[in-house]
Amino acid sequence: MKKLEYLFIILIILGGVRNVTSQENAYILDRVVAVVGDFHVLQSDIEEQYLQIKMNQPYLPKEVRCEILNYFIEQKLLMTQAKIDSIEVSEGQVEMSMESRLNMFISQFGSEEEMEEYFNKSIFDIRDDLRKTMKEMMITQQVEQSIVGEINPTPSEVKEFYRSLPKDSIPYIDSEVKIARIIAYPPVNEDAIFDVKERLLKLRERIINGESMSTLAILYSDDPSAASNFGEIGFLNKRDLDPAYAETAWALKDGQVSKIVESSFGYHIIQSVERRGERLNTRHILLQPKVDASAKGKALSKLDSLRTAIISDSITFHRAAIFYSEDEKTRANGGIVVNPSNQAATFRLDELQTKDYYTIREMEVGDISKPYESTDENGKLCYKMVKLISRTEPHRANLEQDYLLLQNMALTKKQNEIMSEWYRDKKKKTYIRVDESFQNCLNSNDELSTL
Repeated sequence: MKKLEYLFIILIILGGVRNVTSQENAYILDRVVAVVGDFHVLQSDIEEQYLQIKMNQPYLPKEVRCEILNYFIEQKLLMTQAKIDSIEVSEGQVEMSMESRLNMFISQFGSEEEMEEYFNKSIFDIRDDLRKTMKEMMITQQVEQSIVGEINPTPSEVKEFYRSLPKDSIPYIDSEVKIARIIAYPPVNEDAIFDVKERLLKLRERIINGESMSTLAILYSDDPSAASNFGEIGFLNKRDLDPAYAETAWALKDGQVSKIVESSFGYHIIQSVERRGERLNTRHILLQPKVDASAKGKALSKLDSLRTAIISDSITFHRAAIFYSEDEKTRANGGIVVNPSNQAATFRLDELQTKDYYTIREMEVGDISKPYESTDENGKLCYKMVKLISRTEPHRANLEQDYLLLQNMALTKKQNEIMSEWYRDKKKKTYIRVDESFQNCLNSNDELSTL
């Protein structure tokens, strides 16, 4: 990805101000600063991106505005080519991408209100800006792909690229581990489930009689985040929630409290707080049935027996995971754990849960841990047994261990070189005029007209 491109994508999405105000510029009347074919770049486009970057990075080099302008010019060149090639994207694709990106922004800010306040725009204006930008982004991506084509660096090119890297530019790779696990859940007896349901019914009655669900969530919920968020989970789409939870929550009216709901996390009562389009903010109280010592002993004994069978070669860890693990996420692939942050099968040690970390850091490759008490990704009590499949030591990237990483780096370099050559050629063939105040941003070989 080109320099600053990811940051620009985020900022452009939230652009659109047509009058620029700041401590540096009390007021600037908007104007066109660049014309690229049938497209133009506004002063407000440049200034807004500059101000937004400066909020996160106070000390900026002078050439940042130039980089912003040149990025805009390149985008408009791609849009010019898209017009020639009649490249379009469907409205359905745009809407899907827009909603996905909007949800990401909202989750980063914490709420729609905070996002609206930060950018001084309504959610409707932000959505409109985002829709236009996502459409342009999807179109320009298609144009870029058509220019770059299906190129793949050869092994010799990857080696040449690696040898050309200065030593301090070679990526440093943290230690990573690949693990497999077998999970056993202590069985919960009916009395414990009955007790939880009774407690939730009483809490529900207190809420209906006027007590604050927020206060009761802080006092009684087993959700560890309840103390800080008063039981609210924020605005989420239906697909982001446990199916049973979502089905009940979407049937509620604002303020209404549900009956007891069982999910993969435990048992809940849910209150609808506010609905905004396809997203819903809910408040809940979660209770998890208590597990007695006898049940814990059964789960521990199950894993102990499996460990003995595996170590004695009566069964492999892979087959034991498939047939006996109660972990639905990993049993089908022999217990291999997938990193949710990148969908890879490796983890940095600091990405592991605390108990997993302290267990795995002392293991050798091929070791199988003794069963230990832990929690799953939903916070439910379980017992785990893990196998350390591989471990890499911290190192500078090399061709033997990190070929795919270096191949991707070489590919990116090659693509950037192709695109840079295309931009240079396209500038010569496209009508481009730049305001005098931005002439210092142009390269010496850019023969462009002045506005």
